[in-house]
Amino acid sequence: MIRISCLLALLFLSANLLGQKDITLEQIWKSRDLSPKYVSGIRSMQDGLHYTSMVRNNEVHVVKYSYKTGAAVDTLVSSSKLSYDGSPVSFSNYSFTSDEANMLLESERESIYRRSSRSNYFIYNIESGEIKPITDFSKGKQQLASLSPSENKVAFVRDNNIFISDLESGNEIQVTEDGEEEKIINGAVDWVYEEEFSFHRGLYWSPDGENIAYYRFDESEVPEFEMAYYTGLYPEEFEFKYPKAGEKNSEVRVFVYNVKEGNSTEVKLEANSEQYIPRIKWTEDSDKLAVMRMNRHQSELEFLVADVSTAKDGTIDAEGIYKETSETYIDINDNLIFTANKKYFFWNSEQDGYNHIYLYTISGELVAQLTKGNWEVVDFYGVDEKSNRIFFSAAVNGATERGIYSINYGKPLKSYAKNKKAVIPEGDNSKTLNALVDNGHMNDADFSSSFDYFINFESGPELPYQIVLFDDNGKQVRDLELNQDLKGTLSDLNLSPKEFGTFTNESGFDLNYWMIKPSAFDESKAYPVMFMIYGGPGSNTVKKSWGGSNYFWHQMLAQQGFIIISVDPRGTMYRGRDFKHSTYLQLGKNETEDMISAAKHFGAMPYIDADRIGMMGWSYGGYMSSLAITKGHEYFKLAIAVAPVTNWRFYDTIYTERFMRTPQENSSGYDDNSPINFVDQIEGKYLLVHGSADDNVHMQNTMEMIEALVEADKQFDLFIYPNKNHGIYGGNTRYHLYTKMTNFILDNL
Repeated sequence: MIRISCLLALLFLSANLLGQKDITLEQIWKSRDLSPKYVSGIRSMQDGLHYTSMVRNNEVHVVKYSYKTGAAVDTLVSSSKLSYDGSPVSFSNYSFTSDEANMLLESERESIYRRSSRSNYFIYNIESGEIKPITDFSKGKQQLASLSPSENKVAFVRDNNIFISDLESGNEIQVTEDGEEEKIINGAVDWVYEEEFSFHRGLYWSPDGENIAYYRFDESEVPEFEMAYYTGLYPEEFEFKYPKAGEKNSEVRVFVYNVKEGNSTEVKLEANSEQYIPRIKWTEDSDKLAVMRMNRHQSELEFLVADVSTAKDGTIDAEGIYKETSETYIDINDNLIFTANKKYFFWNSEQDGYNHIYLYTISGELVAQLTKGNWEVVDFYGVDEKSNRIFFSAAVNGATERGIYSINYGKPLKSYAKNKKAVIPEGDNSKTLNALVDNGHMNDADFSSSFDYFINFESGPELPYQIVLFDDNGKQVRDLELNQDLKGTLSDLNLSPKEFGTFTNESGFDLNYWMIKPSAFDESKAYPVMFMIYGGPGSNTVKKSWGGSNYFWHQMLAQQGFIIISVDPRGTMYRGRDFKHSTYLQLGKNETEDMISAAKHFGAMPYIDADRIGMMGWSYGGYMSSLAITKGHEYFKLAIAVAPVTNWRFYDTIYTERFMRTPQENSSGYDDNSPINFVDQIEGKYLLVHGSADDNVHMQNTMEMIEALVEADKQFDLFIYPNKNHGIYGGNTRYHLYTKMTNFILDNL
C-alpha cells in the first residue's frame, strides 16, 4: 500500500468531490486501462497503394489493405492454416520476396541483445499455400534470414557463419567457415555496434542478387564481460565481448561474396581496431557498394565506393567520394540515399551548425543544401524521384515540436545541371517548405513506398495518439485510430495540465522545461518538487508528446501534492550543434550545473519548498540524479538512480568515446564528473536500483558506487532486480519498481 499523510488525503477528497478519479499504480502497471491503442507493423507494398499488417486474435494473420479506403483486400496467410511435417507453425514476423509471391516467416524467436535474435525461418508460397523450412532446423536456429531480390535463394547466419539456401533445389552453400563464438562473427555485428550504431544486420544482397556484401568482426582481443543468471541451484554464467572505454575494439573487415563464382573478395579498407565501419549499403548500381568509415574519435566520416567489377588480386579498391570532419564528433544515421538514375545521393549533416539535408553528385560534388536555418531536420523519410520531392520531419518551431514537411529539389537540380554550380539557399528557407502537418504537437510519419500516402502519428501532452492517413499533399484521407475511449477515460481523471516554458540558467542559456502542478494547486502553499531527468546527449524529455505510463505516474505524484518538473539541459537535441556538443569531453558537468540552476530558479518561487527538491532518472538520468545528490547536495534532498552509469570508464567505447575520447586521453573529464568520487558530499536520501542482468549499463556501476558509499560511511537504499536487463520489466516487475520509488518519495520528501 502507498503511504500518504492526512493532509494529502484531504487533497484527494477535494478532487473526488468534483467527481474526478485519482490514478493508481495498479491502473498504470497492472490493468493497462490507461494505455492508448496504436497502429503498428504497417508495411507498404511495392505498388504504394496497399499495405500489409499482422492481425492477432485467436490466431495470427497477415492482411492486405487499401491505403485509400482501409478495406481489407486479402488475407495473405493465417497461422491456423500453417503446418509442416505434421506440426503447426506459428510466426511472429514476415517479409516478402521481390515479386511479393512468397513470404519469409519467422518462427520460435529468441532474443539475443536489444535488436538481435535467432529464429527458425519458413518460406511460404501465397498462391499455393506451400510452406517449407529454409534449412535443416536440427543444425540450429538462424539469424538475419534475407531473401535474394532476383533468385529463389535466402542468405542467413548460423553459428557466426553465413549460408545460402537454394529454395528450389534445397541445396545449402556455406559462404564462410571461420566463424567462432567470441572470436569471429560473419554476417552479423558485435555487441557494441548493435547497441551504439543501432543495427544488427551484417549481410546485404546487391540489387541484382549476384553478390552479398558482409561484415567480418574479429573480436578475439576484445575484453570479456561476465554476468550471472540466478536461475537454478548454481548461477548460470553468461559471457560476452564488451569493449569498455579505452579498451580494444573488434577488427572489422568488409567482404563481397559472388554467388555464381562462389568466392569472397575483401574491400580494401586498411582494417584495424582504431576505426569504425558503421554502415555498408549498395548503391542503385549493383556493382557499387558504399562504405562508411570513421576514425575512433568519430570526428571524421568518409563515404567510400567499392566497384566489385574491378576486383583484382583478391581485393576490391574503394574510392572516397565524401569526407566530413568535426572538432567534436559526427552522428551516424541511415539517411544516405542514392537516386535510381545512379547520378546523385542525399545526406543530412550538422556541418553548418544545424542538421540539414544536402544533395551531391555520385562523385561527391555538392549540388545544393536543400534545407537551411536555425532549426533541425529530425527524420529524413525519403525521396520521391517522380515529383522531385524529399519528405522529412523537422523541429522548425523549436525543440518541443515536430512537423512533417516536403520540399522540391527540382529547381536547384536544374540550376546545377545548367551551370554546374552549387545552389545554397540564403538564410532560413523554412518559409519555402511545404508543411504537410504542422499542428504544435509531435508528429511522425510512415510513408508508402510510392510516397502517395503517409500515416501520421500525432500526440500531445494530454493527447493520446491520433493516427491519421494523409495523401502526399497533406490532405487528410481517413482516420485510423483516434483513441476516443481513452480520451473519455482521461476526462474522468483528476489530471493537471502540463505547462511548458523556458528559464535562463546562470550561464545565460534558455532551457526548456515542463511542469505539472497538483490539481488542487494553491499558490499560497509551498510544495515539494520532483525533477524527472534524462539529460543525455541527443535526447529530449521536454516535448509536446504523449508521455505514456510515466505521464500517469507523474500525474499520480502531482495528485499527492508534488510539483513535477522536467528540464532539457545543455547537450540535448534539436537546438543546433553547438548546444548539443557543449558537453564534449565533460559529460555531466554542464548538465549538473543546469540542474542546479533549475533547482535555484524554481526553488525561489513562492509556491515551491526549496528544502524539498528531489530528482529521479534512469540510465543517463540515473547518472544525472547521482550527480545531483552529490555535487548538487545543497539543492537536492533526494535522488533515485535506476540503472545508472556511475563512472564512464565502465561504459562502452563507441558511445563514451564519442563524447569523452578515451580515459587515457581525458582522465580528468572522466573523474571530475563521476559521482563515485563525490559521495562524501551526500546529505540527502539516495535510492540505487539495478537489474542484475543488465548487459548495457552493467551492475558493476552500482557495485562500485556502493563500495564508495560504504567507505564514505554514507547510508543509502538499494534494490536489485534479479535477472532483469536494462529495461527492468517483465511480470510484476514494473509495478513493484514504481511502488518502491513512489513510497521512497513519499517517505522522504
